[in-house]
Amino acid sequence: MFKRFIRALKSMFGGVISSMEDPKLILEQNIRDLNDQIPQMNENIATVKANLIMLQKEAGRNEKLIVELTSKIKSAIQANRDDIAEGYALQLEKAKENFAHTKDQLVFAEKAYEKAIKVKKVFMREKDRKIQEAKEALRASERAEWQSKIADTLEQFEVGGLDQTHDEMINRLNERTAKNEARMELALDGIDTETMEIEANAEKIRAQSLVEQFKLEMGESSGSIKIDEEAVPEEAPKKSVGNKEKS
Repeated sequence: MFKRFIRALKSMFGGVISSMEDPKLILEQNIRDLNDQIPQMNENIATVKANLIMLQKEAGRNEKLIVELTSKIKSAIQANRDDIAEGYALQLEKAKENFAHTKDQLVFAEKAYEKAIKVKKVFMREKDRKIQEAKEALRASERAEWQSKIADTLEQFEVGGLDQTHDEMINRLNERTAKNEARMELALDGIDTETMEIEANAEKIRAQSLVEQFKLEMGESSGSIKIDEEAVPEEAPKKSVGNKEKS
């Protein structure tokens, strides 16, 4: 009972392992995985693009602020309000620091975005190549499976089909024919053919005799007229001779 349970487990897990190791299933899963990575990649690129846009806007605001503060400082100096100019000067210094920092981040973000685009192009090219290879391999596998089925069918024809029974059926028919011929010979040997031939000849002779009899009857009926016409002159001399002999 325990051994039977172990065999059942091996059969069950063996089927799972074999299906997991099936190259066809693995390639199909790889195609799905490659296609599934595209949305995630697009989302990552969108995040990098959003960060780049945000830094570009921030750099634009800092640049605009620097222009405004510079203009205010100049106006305050012209108005002899150095105290106000000093306050704007501190703000301008901070704005320039922020602008410089933003510019550095912007350069990095631009490079990151360009690299992300290049990575996507490489990935898409490699993805298309791998998917094409996988599809060709799958089509080849399907053709191989179909050819295997055809081979199995042909092998069945050769082993279990016509080739197997062809010679046997011919031998059976030949045996049946020989038996029937032998029965016919035995049946013919058991018939008295000589008696049949004698009887057949007797029938033929009897038929010929009947025909000859008909011919004779037909000849006598047609020749009686000639006898009546020619017999009268021949009868007279015989009677006269007979009378002379008597006298």
